[in-house]
Amino acid sequence: MTSYPTPTGERILLSPPHMSGRERSYVDEVFATNFVAPAGPMLARFEEQFLEATRFPHAVAVASGTAALHLALRCLGVGPGDRVWAPTFTFIASIAPILYQGAEPVLFDCDPETWNIDLDLIEEELPKAAKSGVLPKAIIAVDLYGQPCDQDRLSRIAEPYGIAVIADSAESVGSLLNGRHAGIGATCAAFSFNGNKLLTTGGGGLLASSDKTLVEHARTLSQQARMPVPHYEHEEVGYNYRMSALNAAVGCGQLEVLGERVARRREIFDHYRRALGNMPGVRFLEEPQGARANRWLTALTLEEGPEPTLLVEALDREGIEARRLWKPMHMQKALKGVSFVGTGVSEKLFGCGICLPSGSSMSEAQLEYVAGKVQSLLI
Repeated sequence: MTSYPTPTGERILLSPPHMSGRERSYVDEVFATNFVAPAGPMLARFEEQFLEATRFPHAVAVASGTAALHLALRCLGVGPGDRVWAPTFTFIASIAPILYQGAEPVLFDCDPETWNIDLDLIEEELPKAAKSGVLPKAIIAVDLYGQPCDQDRLSRIAEPYGIAVIADSAESVGSLLNGRHAGIGATCAAFSFNGNKLLTTGGGGLLASSDKTLVEHARTLSQQARMPVPHYEHEEVGYNYRMSALNAAVGCGQLEVLGERVARRREIFDHYRRALGNMPGVRFLEEPQGARANRWLTALTLEEGPEPTLLVEALDREGIEARRLWKPMHMQKALKGVSFVGTGVSEKLFGCGICLPSGSSMSEAQLEYVAGKVQSLLI
């Protein structure tokens, strides 16, 4: 086993799962009742607890955040020939479901302050799209690194054109904007509970909305679109997207400590900002007014010092997993030829930004170690 020069002799990971211990009782209950399939009371309990924690009216738990986005697009009628506007500065899972539906993504640059999709750019381009007859069927807005997008403003911009708004809130469970949970204000919101997320079910996702009909349609589609009759009846083609009861059990335990996990991630962000914020050229992703981000990952840019790849490699040698910011989607070979409306912000961020270890199980000694190593490499 490799030994590292860290406080524990182990590698400090970017965002590992953090179990509370409460998950075990829920998992044991699943085994005791034998409801291990994607059905039964534990799955319903997880959805209910999520709604209680976030104040969304309706939700369906599914196999991944990508599945949730795919179901959202399908339920909104997005298909071949349609356009969907989405941010370039994100993970490919935000874009791939558009292609699953045979639609055409149009990528937009990000706001220089929030790093989320540039709403000024959206507002500027919509009248042009309307005039040319190529309005999007939907707009996807990502809550980047847990930073909640202004869904109310985006919905106000999109509503006169009859465009649906999808919140890709995969990274923002527990984030708030003006006292409301991230994603509220959009037509629907997709969440991820992957192993690296602040709240994890080991693998899973969820689609939430105030539109009960949309959520129930997504629920049906997630179960192979089987109709509620005594035999196997299908009026449309669905997917095997339902979350398992075992994943839901882990999620129930995680939801009980959601507030603690958000508080700890914010403490970690504040620690890094105190330690590194006054160094030349260092800039942290700050919250807009009214926002309380979950700080899923502590993200910063470096106007001076080593190139991000070299810094990540140097930290790796010290037993620290850091990572560059998202490589913009319009720069990805897999999306070559996709339309892009840009200002150069995302490319600049990719060229000078990194994410630091932000797991809520990090000790103070580990935090001090990471901050100290970053300081020494930036001097």
